[in-house]
Amino acid sequence: MKQFRSMTYPYVAWISVMIVVPMLLIVLYAFTESGNDVLTFRFTLDNFARFVTDRVFLAVLWRSLCIALITTVICVLLGYPIAYVIAQLPGRGNTIMILLITMPTWVNMLVRTYAWMGILQDEGVLNGLLSVFGIGPVPMIHTSFAVILGMVYNFIPFMILQIHTSLDKMDKNLLNAAADLGADGLHTFLRVTLPLSLPGVISGITLVFLPAVSSFFIPKLLGGGQYVLVGNVIESQFLTSGDWNFGSAISLIMAVIIMLSMYLTRKADVSVASAGKE
Repeated sequence: MKQFRSMTYPYVAWISVMIVVPMLLIVLYAFTESGNDVLTFRFTLDNFARFVTDRVFLAVLWRSLCIALITTVICVLLGYPIAYVIAQLPGRGNTIMILLITMPTWVNMLVRTYAWMGILQDEGVLNGLLSVFGIGPVPMIHTSFAVILGMVYNFIPFMILQIHTSLDKMDKNLLNAAADLGADGLHTFLRVTLPLSLPGVISGITLVFLPAVSSFFIPKLLGGGQYVLVGNVIESQFLTSGDWNFGSAISLIMAVIIMLSMYLTRKADVSVASAGKE
C-alpha cells in the first residue's frame, strides 16, 4: 500500500505546482491591490465591483455566455444525428468514422483556426466557390458567424464522441423489445434511445460549453479583435494592460461560473441516470 502511495507523490507535486499554486495566486491578486512595494498587498473588493458595475464588461460577459450557448446548441443539433448514424454502422465502419471525427483534433487548435481564416477571407476558398455562381464576395471573416463557426468546428468532436459512447453502450435488446411491443421507429427513439443517450448529451454539453465560454484566440483570430469575449478581456488585462489584479478578478468570476455550470450539468446527469434506472 505504501508503495502505491509513493507513486502518487509526483502527481501530487505536479498538481500543486501547476494548478494549486496558480489558483492561489489568482485568488490573492483578485482580492488585493498592489501597493508601492511589489510585495505589499491591500485587501479590496474593488476589482469585482469594477467588473459588475461596468456595463461594457457585463455586456462582454453576456455576449460570451450567449456565444457559448449558441455553439453548444448547434453542436447538439449537428452532433447527435452524426453520432446516431455512426453508432448504427457495423464494427469496422464505426471505427473508421470515429477515426475521421477525431483526426482533426490531432492538429493544434490554433493551426485549425488559422486555416479557417484563409477559408473565410473575402478572397478565400469559400468566396471563390460562391463567385463561380456569381455570388459575393460575402463578408464572413471578422463576424459573429465566423466566431461561432470556428467554435463549432473545434468543439463538435467532443459532443459527437460523448453521444456516440452513450449510444454504443446502449443495450440493443431494449430496441428489439420495443419493436416486439409494437413501437415504431419514432416512438422507439423518443422513449428508449433518446433517454438512454441523455448522459452522453449532458457530458457533451459540458465539454463544449466550458471551453467555448472562456475561449480567447478563436474570437481574436476569426473576430479580428473586433469581437471581444471575456477570454480576450482577461488576456488583455494580463498581457497588455498589466492589471493582474483586475484580470485575476475576472478569471475568478469565470471560474465560479464554470464550476456552477459543472455542478448543474452533473446534477442533471445524476437525475437522468436515476430516471433511467426507474
